[in-house]
Amino acid sequence: MFSEVFTFLINIIFSLFGVALLLRAWAYATRLHPFNPISQTLFKVTDWLVLPLRKIVKNSMRLDWPSLLGAYLAALLYTLLIFIVQSGLAHLTVLFSLLPQLLLLALVYVVRWALSLVLWVILGQAILSWVNPGAPFMPVLRTLTEPLLAPVRRVLPNLGALDLSPLAIIILTQLATIVLNNISMRLIGM
Repeated sequence: MFSEVFTFLINIIFSLFGVALLLRAWAYATRLHPFNPISQTLFKVTDWLVLPLRKIVKNSMRLDWPSLLGAYLAALLYTLLIFIVQSGLAHLTVLFSLLPQLLLLALVYVVRWALSLVLWVILGQAILSWVNPGAPFMPVLRTLTEPLLAPVRRVLPNLGALDLSPLAIIILTQLATIVLNNISMRLIGM
């Protein structure tokens, strides 16, 4: 029972922190204004990791590499902690033989966090556009989602007021999540 509770807590804490790092990188890529309350919150939550990483890895024009590296490091620590909790400290010698799989599994977790983030932001924007399209939070959601939705809108038929691009993105993220779940199951099974 202790391992299940600890696994649950580790999952919640690391997933939220990893998503915050990925959202920070997404906000940077979409040029979300840095004085926006969302940006300020992300800075406060993640600066303790991102600022030291900036001394090692620099941002590029479109990518916030320190935030992405921070998300990967969080996923790697998450993977190692889950392995230790579920296997016990007695199996630490096995850890080194499984290190390549765990490194790849951490990357899978980062992509899964990113897909979950995309799913929830797209869902939030879709629901808010129906309920309260003039909400103060809508410009932030539009800034974040427009780079994802615009290419899909060009491919899908124009149905006037009905925009199918959020639905298409949601379906694609769910398909990608299924593929990643299969990959992670194979990696865990090794």
